Amino acid sequence: MLYLIGLLVIVVIVLVSCVNIVPQARAYVVERLGGYQTTWEVGIHFKMPFIDRVARRVTLKEQVADFPPQPVITKDNVTMRIDTVIFYQITDPKLYAYGVDNPIMAIENLSATTLRNIIGDLELDETLTSRETINTKMRASLDTATDPWGIKVNRVELKNIIPPSEIQDAMERQMKAEREKRESILRSQGEKESAILVAQGKKEAAILDAEAEKQAAILRAEAKKEAMIREAEGQAEAIKTVQQANADGIRMLNEASASKEVLQLKSLEAFGKAADGKATKIIIPSEIQGMAGLVKSVSEVIKE
Repeated sequence: MLYLIGLLVIVVIVLVSCVNIVPQARAYVVERLGGYQTTWEVGIHFKMPFIDRVARRVTLKEQVADFPPQPVITKDNVTMRIDTVIFYQITDPKLYAYGVDNPIMAIENLSATTLRNIIGDLELDETLTSRETINTKMRASLDTATDPWGIKVNRVELKNIIPPSEIQDAMERQMKAEREKRESILRSQGEKESAILVAQGKKEAAILDAEAEKQAAILRAEAKKEAMIREAEGQAEAIKTVQQANADGIRMLNEASASKEVLQLKSLEAFGKAADGKATKIIIPSEIQGMAGLVKSVSEVIKE
């Protein structure tokens, strides 16, 4: 009885071991009697006991291989160290299992030789400024070489480029000199623009001063003109008033039936006002001259 129970337990264990569940993004390579039988994908699978076995479990997700720095020599004989990062994915589990003994080591060696070939055609400056070109060439070369192994190389990145220490020092000095040069150029440009702005400011200030002086001269001329006009108008008004007063006086004399002698005296006074103390010579009509002598005689008698 115990024998039967033990046998039954063994059979159950064997049957359970023949049931396999393949998880997502995984693949199993199955061999039968040492030879390739099939590839299991996601799901439940059964194998023949004792004659079938899972030879390799393969992950189908994208993987990353970070390789240590590799020494390379540029076209101008500069030795530097470059480390690369490769993103790859297994597309055929069978080829991956049987194509190469150690796929990761094979990819590492292949990337090193490919990198040396590419860098050997470039000079130092080109190597430092052509990362994208190097990445593209390496990816194309590695993808073609790893295709028989069931591996697809998706991306290749140069993680770091390490030139020799003396080259680094020279590059740092060059960068410092370049920065100082740019600083000097910027400072000179700033001083130039500042001088131009100052000159423009002085020019605009001079223009504004000249314009202001012009406006002031125009205003002064207009004010002087206005004053002269008003003075002339005042003088004209004064003359008009004097003439009007004389005319009124003569009219009043005529209305009062003044004698000939009084009219002559008034005429003499009019001549005196006309001279106004400014004339040096006054021509008096003959009929008035006699009256002038009479007036003088009368004035002398009154004084005595």
